[in-house]
Amino acid sequence: MKTWIKRLITLAGLVALVGAGGLAWYGNQPLRIQPLPKTFDVVPGTNLRSLSALLEREGVIGNAQVFWLLGRVLGKAGTLKVGVYVLDRPLTPLELYAKIQRGDVSQAIVQFIEGWNWREVQAELAAQPMLKNDSGAMNEAEILQAIGAEESHIEGLLFPDTYFYAPQSSDLTVLRRAYRRQHEKLMAAWAARAPGLPYRTPYEALIMASIVEKETGSAFERPKIAAVFLNRLRLGMRLQTDPTVIYGLGERFDGNLRKADLLHDTPYNTYTRAGLPPTPIAMPSEAAIEAALHPAITDALYFVARGDGTHVFSSNLEAHNRAVKRYQK
Repeated sequence: MKTWIKRLITLAGLVALVGAGGLAWYGNQPLRIQPLPKTFDVVPGTNLRSLSALLEREGVIGNAQVFWLLGRVLGKAGTLKVGVYVLDRPLTPLELYAKIQRGDVSQAIVQFIEGWNWREVQAELAAQPMLKNDSGAMNEAEILQAIGAEESHIEGLLFPDTYFYAPQSSDLTVLRRAYRRQHEKLMAAWAARAPGLPYRTPYEALIMASIVEKETGSAFERPKIAAVFLNRLRLGMRLQTDPTVIYGLGERFDGNLRKADLLHDTPYNTYTRAGLPPTPIAMPSEAAIEAALHPAITDALYFVARGDGTHVFSSNLEAHNRAVKRYQK
């Protein structure tokens, strides 16, 4: 029995050596990349397997499974740098991995996520190793002037999207594009808005869109959420929305919203103050802007979370209290 075990171990060792030798040979063979130059994007969230599949689809490599296995053996899974890569000469798989690991890109990528606030955008910009963080040494007024904004607060003025930039360029170029894109989206939606809305300016619609963005993760609910808040505005009711209170607390918010926080007055506390808060509270998506300017037709004045990401809507306090009792208590 011991002899068979030794033979199996020996055979397994030989197979491993052959496999390792085959991977070593493959890793040093020039890839047949046609045509040159070849361009491909490594976007945020790309892992080793999806990268291998992408390169096979783009005609950079011949076999995604072998390229993936080479990367696994070499421990490349956590070293992929996002960006736009240009291949202008034949590379070996090892050279290609090294290029992606170095982040040797013609354009890099930064991503702004819908619902982020300005502090989160600043942190993302500062974390980009290939982007000059010029805005980090500027105050808000200086940044607004640099990007061509006439508003007095930057919150909500940037469009959440993926932005490409040349390595070692200024983050102000990214901010400038994000501001222009949000302005264009807002003005186009404002021009086509539903009649009878109680907004005085496009900026007020942007404020509402930011609240809608933070109140629900379910896209189909956005128009109805917007309608509830607009119904409240028309009746002179306070909006009483937690995300505005949290925004007003700023860095003091520890993840737990207490009753004392709801009673603590700030310009953003919509439990203590009527009307809209003074500025947006986050970057609203295009869908949230559309919802704010094309709300659902409903008489609902209240909503409560079910706990699954959706809400129960009610048109009177009695029905709302029943829903609260069912889903919150």
